[in-house]
Amino acid sequence: MVILYTSPGCASCRKAKQWLKDNHIDFVEKNIFSSVLKESEIKYLLSRCENGTEDIISVRSKVFHSLEKGIDDFSTKELIVLIQKNPSILKRPILLSENSMVIGYDDDEITTFTPNAIRSQTTHVRTPGMKEDETSIGLTLNDEPGTIHLSSI
Repeated sequence: MVILYTSPGCASCRKAKQWLKDNHIDFVEKNIFSSVLKESEIKYLLSRCENGTEDIISVRSKVFHSLEKGIDDFSTKELIVLIQKNPSILKRPILLSENSMVIGYDDDEITTFTPNAIRSQTTHVRTPGMKEDETSIGLTLNDEPGTIHLSSI
């Protein structure tokens, strides 16, 4: 199950939602403006960030620019309250599952939510003379007759 944190009018949020639907991935959508994020939820999101608050805080937001101190000067409690009162400070969309978290929409990163059963149907093809660091091509054979999808890996 994926939790999709969105906001109204967010084009990247719509793309992420459509990708999840197209790939038959169960998700729960949470509009960050219509439902206040719980303290435990925000703590969990922050704990999943690999690079600290920079991963999740939008430095382009009006809220960020109006801050009187740097984001790193906030205590965890102050940061949680800031996010609860000003959810627009969060980057969007945020896609969260037990194993993965993706912030923003990226065609490559979102594929981390592809179920293992579907991934195992992908064959990596390396042509003769292809260097190790060159991009290979994924070939996915679906159950539907005549359906083949090619994608960069």
